[in-house]
Amino acid sequence: MLCNLDNEIIFKKAFTNKTVFKAFVRDVLGIEVEVDTIETEKRFAPRVGYVDFQLDIFAETTDKRVCIEIQRVEYDHHFDRFLHYFLMLIAEQQKSSKEYTLERTVYVIVVLTAPYKISEKNGKPILDEVLLLKLNPQTLLGEVRELYGHQFVCLNPNHPNTETPKPIRDWLDLIYQSIHSPERPVLNLQNEGIKKAVEIISFENLTPEERAQSKNQEAAKITLAKNDHYSKREEKFEVAKIAIQKGFDNVIISELTRLTIEEIGQLRKDFE
Repeated sequence: MLCNLDNEIIFKKAFTNKTVFKAFVRDVLGIEVEVDTIETEKRFAPRVGYVDFQLDIFAETTDKRVCIEIQRVEYDHHFDRFLHYFLMLIAEQQKSSKEYTLERTVYVIVVLTAPYKISEKNGKPILDEVLLLKLNPQTLLGEVRELYGHQFVCLNPNHPNTETPKPIRDWLDLIYQSIHSPERPVLNLQNEGIKKAVEIISFENLTPEERAQSKNQEAAKITLAKNDHYSKREEKFEVAKIAIQKGFDNVIISELTRLTIEEIGQLRKDFE
C-alpha cells in the first residue's frame, strides 16, 4: 500500500531521495543533474525582498550551475506565490548592485494535488495538467531568443491530458494514484525513479516516527477542513440573516446561500 504524496512528510521523504529527485528532474525538465545535498524548508539569509519565503525541497547541482526547487501544494494560490518564489530564486543570485550576471539557471517545479479553482482573466477556467513558464524574450514575430534557461513548471494530475509526455505522465500517475488508489496503483515500475519512490512511500517502509508524523499531519488537515466548512456555513447564515431582514422569501434565500428551506425557516423563527 502506498502512502499519500499529498502528505508533506511523505512527499519530502520521497523527493529528497537522490535517485527519485534526479529521475523526476530528468523526466520533467529533460536535464540530467548531479546533486550533493537536497535541502528541505530552505531559507535564504539575508532575505530576498520583503518576504521570508521557504522552499519545500531545494538543491543545487554539483557544478553550481543549476538550482532546482520542488514545491508541493494541496490548495490554490492563484500562482502569485509560485511566481514570487521563481523570481526570488533568480533575484537571490545578485549578491551586489554591481553584479547582474545570473550564474545559475533556476528551475521551479510545483506539484498541485487539488483541482484548480482559478480562471484566466477572460473567465475561462484553467484545466491544464502541465503549465510552463520560460523567461526568454521574443521578437514581434514570435521568435524566441534563448538568453535564459530559467523555467517554471506547474503539474496538476487532476486535469489529465492525452498530450502529456510519457515521462511526465509516469510521475503524475504516481502522485494521483498514491492519493486516490493507494492499495492498487497501476504505475510504470520500469522507470527507476518511480520504482524507488514506490519503495520509499510504501507503508511498510515507514518508520514508526514517520507514521506518527504523517498521521498527525492528516489529522491537522481534517481539522482545518472542518473549520473551513464551519466558517463557510456561518457565512451562509449571515447572508441569510441579511436577506431575511431585506424581505427576501425562503426560496430565493435558499438559492443564494444553498441552505435548506428548513434551515432558513428555523432562522426566521429565531429572529421572531
